[in-house]
Amino acid sequence: MGGAMQTLAAILIVLGTVLAMEFVAWSSHKYIMHGFGWGWHRDHHEPHEGFLEKNDLYAIVGAALSILMFALGSPMIMGADAWWPGTWIGLGVLFYGVIYTLVHDGLVHQRWFRWVPKRGYAKRLVQAHKLHHATIGKEGGVSFGFVFARDPAVLKQELRAQREAGIAVLREAVDG
Repeated sequence: MGGAMQTLAAILIVLGTVLAMEFVAWSSHKYIMHGFGWGWHRDHHEPHEGFLEKNDLYAIVGAALSILMFALGSPMIMGADAWWPGTWIGLGVLFYGVIYTLVHDGLVHQRWFRWVPKRGYAKRLVQAHKLHHATIGKEGGVSFGFVFARDPAVLKQELRAQREAGIAVLREAVDG
């Protein structure tokens, strides 16, 4: 593969990995964090003391995945068995982690900075994630993704239907 094609392939792998990580994050959040991994995730949904949460351990898991991919792609570590895409997948996972940290921890939960968006997609992200936190406990819920947010009006309808079906217990009214 020529230099320009190799560069293009690397860029596409990084971008594809960032996009794929939203699906990985969504499914991990829905089926692991709100499933058998609830013990680490619970304090993210409940009032707690201190700056750090057990939930932050999931960031270490993501970092370990990125480091593993960098290692698999490294000729210095793997020698002739280095897997070329590994480096670029590792970079995509790293970029997603940075986006997650800025969007979820920073914008939505305001752990790093204080800014409440008044309109646009940033407002939609905040609204969608606040609706995710509208349930009590790990059952039910909406908006398990971190970067792509569905229409809050649709999410409110889903929460109402979950409440009526006895699937979710809501922390607060989602009407209005």
